[in-house]
Amino acid sequence: MAKQILVTDEGLKKLEAELEELKSVKRKEIADKIKVALSFGDLSENSEYDEAKNEQAIVEARIATLEQMLKNVKILDAADLSTDTIHVGSKMKLKDIEFDEEIEYQIVGSTEADPFDGKISDESPVGQALLGHKVGDIIDVETPSGVIKFEVLEILK
Repeated sequence: MAKQILVTDEGLKKLEAELEELKSVKRKEIADKIKVALSFGDLSENSEYDEAKNEQAIVEARIATLEQMLKNVKILDAADLSTDTIHVGSKMKLKDIEFDEEIEYQIVGSTEADPFDGKISDESPVGQALLGHKVGDIIDVETPSGVIKFEVLEILK
């Protein structure tokens, strides 16, 4: 059985938009590139044709991946999220004890992870360590760069 993909409503819209873009725009662009490359004649030494075919393979693989993901998607409903403990979909305020600074994170499914936007994967070391904790908990997170200590200040809707 395929792994269930957890996404927020926003994440689902992004996946659907990417799929639509690939199917409607990218496929046509690549077909046009192939057509132009074919007009150059001899395919055995036609780098434009090879490049367009490679690009086509990459786009088709991404389309297949997205379609598979969308078949196994589970949308996280903000109304169902509790603020008692941290779980996938939770937004939270944490205090990085070493640097004495507050950070906000949201734990999301791996397809939506964007650490620079404060969205961390439930499969990442930090995401896994935070799951199940409550306000006031102090958590040691083992990361590649060493142990980070967080205090959970608030769990937001």
